Amino acid sequence: MARGLNKVMLIGHLGADPEIRYTQSGTAVATFKIATNYNVKRGEEWVEDTEWHRVVAWERLADIASQYLKKGMLVYIEGKMKTRTWEDQDGNKRWITEVLARDIQMLGPKGAQTSSESELEPPPIEEEDVPF
Repeated sequence: MARGLNKVMLIGHLGADPEIRYTQSGTAVATFKIATNYNVKRGEEWVEDTEWHRVVAWERLADIASQYLKKGMLVYIEGKMKTRTWEDQDGNKRWITEVLARDIQMLGPKGAQTSSESELEPPPIEEEDVPF
């Protein structure tokens, strides 16, 4: 039987400082969001789209993320996608899709926060090039 593949690689900017919490057993869990930007042609005009990704880091990686990552920093995240479901207080079914981080790398100068002037510009994508 063939196995599936669940691998995510992202380069983006942190939207806020990571939030760290601890489970009842003392395991560290850090959550943060990163934004990835890309250009797409709509009609005759190029526009920038932004996609937000919720990232979760556990244990030592969570400690490192909470200590070193700051809002605006450019980071590389590698991990896998995971969707969780639960029922809220009103009995409604809720779900969220997250990236479970296995590797986090800070990009750019040590300790520097990037600005919009130094962001990486991905090549523009034409709508005709998108296979779906």
